[in-house]
Amino acid sequence: MNTMWGKWGLLLQYPRPKLVTPHRVACHLPILSPATSDNKLHHPLTLQFSTAEHPDRATLTTKFLLRSPESSNPKEQYVNPFHRPSSLSSSSTPTSSFPPPIEIYRCIMALDSLLNFPPYIWLCLILALPTYTLLYDIYTWSRMPPGPLPVPFLGTLTLPRTQPWLQFEKWSKIYGPIFTIWIGRKPTIVISDPIIAAELLEKRSNKYSSRPRMVAMGEILWDNASVLVQPYGKEWSIRRKLLHQALTPKSLRLYKPVQEAEATRLCNELLLSPMRWEKLLERFTSSVVFCVAYGHRIDSLDAGVIGQRFKFMQYSASLNVPGKYKVESFPILKYIPDALAPWKAEIKAHGREEAAANMALVDLVRSDMANAQASKSSITDSLCKQLLELREKEDIPLSDRDFSFIPASLFGAGSDTTASTLCSAFLALVTHPHILGVAHAELDAVIPLSASRTPTFADAPSLPYLTALVKEVLRWRPVAVLGGTPHATTAPDIYNGYHIPSGTTILGNSWSINLNEKYYANPHDFNPSRFLGSSAELEKSRRGGEKGEEPELMQHPSKAGHSSFGWGRRICPGADLASNSLFIALAKMLWAFDIEALEGEEYDIFRYTDGFNIRPQSFRCKISVRSEAHREVLERELVGEGVEGVLRRFTAFE
Repeated sequence: MNTMWGKWGLLLQYPRPKLVTPHRVACHLPILSPATSDNKLHHPLTLQFSTAEHPDRATLTTKFLLRSPESSNPKEQYVNPFHRPSSLSSSSTPTSSFPPPIEIYRCIMALDSLLNFPPYIWLCLILALPTYTLLYDIYTWSRMPPGPLPVPFLGTLTLPRTQPWLQFEKWSKIYGPIFTIWIGRKPTIVISDPIIAAELLEKRSNKYSSRPRMVAMGEILWDNASVLVQPYGKEWSIRRKLLHQALTPKSLRLYKPVQEAEATRLCNELLLSPMRWEKLLERFTSSVVFCVAYGHRIDSLDAGVIGQRFKFMQYSASLNVPGKYKVESFPILKYIPDALAPWKAEIKAHGREEAAANMALVDLVRSDMANAQASKSSITDSLCKQLLELREKEDIPLSDRDFSFIPASLFGAGSDTTASTLCSAFLALVTHPHILGVAHAELDAVIPLSASRTPTFADAPSLPYLTALVKEVLRWRPVAVLGGTPHATTAPDIYNGYHIPSGTTILGNSWSINLNEKYYANPHDFNPSRFLGSSAELEKSRRGGEKGEEPELMQHPSKAGHSSFGWGRRICPGADLASNSLFIALAKMLWAFDIEALEGEEYDIFRYTDGFNIRPQSFRCKISVRSEAHREVLERELVGEGVEGVLRRFTAFE
């Protein structure tokens, strides 16, 4: 039977049709007839139904249902329940029986309709987003460099927990010199070939010079003040320019006297405490960095400023552990108030402490400059002093806090890394004992005992083997084993047919690059001679000799012959300073000492610490002065004006 009940109830646009809710009609924008003499509501359904099939009963029923309960009109007279009487002003409060605004009804009925969708529609809606995401991810996977098969939404589950560079080296032999791993849905490209690294990170540096977003460490702890993690842009360029201006070749020449003095001091400390060699190396590199950065030296690792710096380094490294903080996956969490996020308040407190310590060091140098000006004397040059003088001449758009992070960045970048490289040099010497004899022969020929002095930077042109030894230790065991802080792309790119999306993290696996058999014969063999010889001899070795007996070796694109200092616009700004410290320390120590393996001690050239910066696990070795004559030269040189006079210019931290 075709009744109003059946017509009204079968329409999907009227959920819960058995409920008498006349106001729902308002959600469908009813149109009132201009001619109201017949008092008919011109809704499509009621109009057709009442006039064509049951004119009397339908009309009376509609009029009755739509009449106002407070109306005094006759029951048979039509009343529009959605019409607000003119007597009810805008400031009046409507009665409970008066219907609310039509917008509220529309929202309520829309929600009611949504909740009454059939289950299969809800199922489709629930599955639509993850299905689309999965298909998009599969499409992205297919276009990027190959790699271990990721699990949808979870990423590469076979990532190693420790020493990832070793597994990355194995994967490079399976998937090629450029492959992709996935951390969740975020791609990371790992490069294991120096030519590919140079092509992307140097020749295309305009796209590959940013940093991945590091919310906990970069934004909450440092408030984007550190040049280390700052994304590529104008603010980063300002800081980078200031660092380069203070580390020019001219400036580096000014720092050489203190590097020589500290290296002589290191040798005298080894005479007294040879078993503490690792700590003594750390004191040497820390003192050089503080002399260069602030014009003050470090006499002991017990100095308060050193303990403070190591604490800051360790804490910042703890923030960079993948998966430790959810804010890295959900950056919106950084906006939670500190009172509701104790973890955030703790990070901020550490950040304020570090910023205050950085400012205190800058204020110390500023005070030194003021005192020198008042007494009409001079103070030694330092990076901070040069930057302060530059700031007075030029308008540098940096706050005091941001400015203080520039000289402070030298410690993390130049102290621990240089000490770690010296530790690797000691490991290489005890596991390759013939190297020491060659180095001794060269040093003795250039600086014989009769010269009554130790090596200096002026001897460098006459010490090619020692120069090659420094390059080889940097190649053999790179400290920044995964290329240092990762790069990130700022625009999509295509390389060798592979798509590299914007925002992709880029890792240059320095371990694989520096130990690539295509570029270095027997790469795990410590052999400084690979950096010696004429260009013709090197080219001959790369081509495999006259008869081609040896496998062809390709030429490394870097002038240094290794990639241990990074690439492109993010290359370590203190690379030359670090190389100078390595050269002078090794020159003086190898001139004065025998560094040998201890009988019964086992040495493993792969036993290294974990993390972004690595060094050999602690080991013991025998360090003995070569002769009493060498001892006398060291002791005499230490108290001479050449060393004591230089060190007196740098006030020691307490």
